[in-house]
Amino acid sequence: MNPAENYILNQEEPYRGVLLFLQTFIENTIPELELKYKYKIPFYYLEGRPFCYLNQSKNYVDLGFWMAAHIEKNKPYMTKAGRKVMRSLRYRSLEDINPEILASVLKEAYGLKDQKFYK
Repeated sequence: MNPAENYILNQEEPYRGVLLFLQTFIENTIPELELKYKYKIPFYYLEGRPFCYLNQSKNYVDLGFWMAAHIEKNKPYMTKAGRKVMRSLRYRSLEDINPEILASVLKEAYGLKDQKFYK
């Protein structure tokens, strides 16, 4: 088992369930992504470039997007939470996840895959 999967499986509930759902959803939505373990968290890469990450922090799970500075359509659903550039979707439970919004954000981010980190 790779370290990214160990990270997910070693989290306490409800975060393990949220992370497992997100992992499955992300991989089914964008099968080209490669799950790696970078910066001590699960990080998805697309064509050798960072795409998004999963991080359990405090009392939530962050699904952060590398190209967040370019995301416009789904910006209202994302939080910056004191960060300068990165934005994320934040979940405290499985019930917090809206599959339509999640799919829309993933597809928008995929469409930005050739953009640079900053605008």
